[in-house]
Amino acid sequence: MVESGTHHSLRTRVLLAFLAVYIIWGSTYLAIRIAIETLPPFMMAGVRFCVAGTALLAIAFARGAARPTRRQWRNAAIIGAFLLLGGNGGVVWAEQRVPSGLTAVVIASVPLWMALLEWARGESGRPGRRVALGLFCGMAGVALLVNSKGDAGRHTVDPLGALVLVLGSASWAWGSLVARKADLPRSPFLATAMEMLSGGVLLLLWGAVQGEFTRFDVQAVSLRSVLATGYLVVFGALVAFTAYVYLLGATTPTRVSTYAFVNPLVAVVIGAVFAGERIPPSGLAAALVIVLGVVLIVTVRRPPPAARGLTQDARKPVAGRAAPPAVLAPALAPARGVDSEGATPL
Repeated sequence: MVESGTHHSLRTRVLLAFLAVYIIWGSTYLAIRIAIETLPPFMMAGVRFCVAGTALLAIAFARGAARPTRRQWRNAAIIGAFLLLGGNGGVVWAEQRVPSGLTAVVIASVPLWMALLEWARGESGRPGRRVALGLFCGMAGVALLVNSKGDAGRHTVDPLGALVLVLGSASWAWGSLVARKADLPRSPFLATAMEMLSGGVLLLLWGAVQGEFTRFDVQAVSLRSVLATGYLVVFGALVAFTAYVYLLGATTPTRVSTYAFVNPLVAVVIGAVFAGERIPPSGLAAALVIVLGVVLIVTVRRPPPAARGLTQDARKPVAGRAAPPAVLAPALAPARGVDSEGATPL
């Protein structure tokens, strides 16, 4: 009876963790759109990650994490530049032009870029039929989405915004691959905190270069933008990230990776219901093709670590280095021993 109750309690915790990862990370795209209504995009993102990174740093040290080395800080800064300045920075800028739901769909193409970059770097063999089909579907879906048109023949997605999102996805994928072999702390909270802090500072510096600080008018900031930013910090970067790390140890990597194609669908629904974002049938069709491509790649069975040219020690499972992911955001580096191909809410 006790064992049955314990099993039921475990299933409940796992279910709640999945709901947090699916719904919270899927909702961060709309939260970003609301936050940048009255807050400069790079300033908002920089503050968000600096605050979240500081909180995670405190959690890591409270859990007994060893102090990082100078080399680890340097690696975290490089990874943070690709993931947050390039990846999340592209998202917050593009959401000034692209609906939040479609932003999530384009960002879902990160696994496609990771598969291509792995092949180009010689880290994987020639893509099999399933991966090749996934790449074809994903890239075809992105092309269809960018070229889809709505009422009066207007483009569904702003071309420049779409280009920035595609480049941001590629930047996120590259940073994720670099993180796989980088010397970083084994603590998931400490490694992610360092990447958040480094990326947050870079976002603030880029915002300053863009003149955001000189144009910033604090009196023009709305309460809903402030609350949205707080939501991104507390729920997007802390609550959902903790749930994600828990899932890495509580269930299989394949099940955890399902967030990669669930998040964009959640984002589309939330954007339509709460923000009135209208997506024409051609845009929805393109989104489904992209998600199909992601499903084919994320769920493919991967060779064991040794067969991929990595040492067993380098890929040894630990209490979760988190994988990227949308938006981008909370889980910033691939987990050792876990082949996560998705993208978190940025």
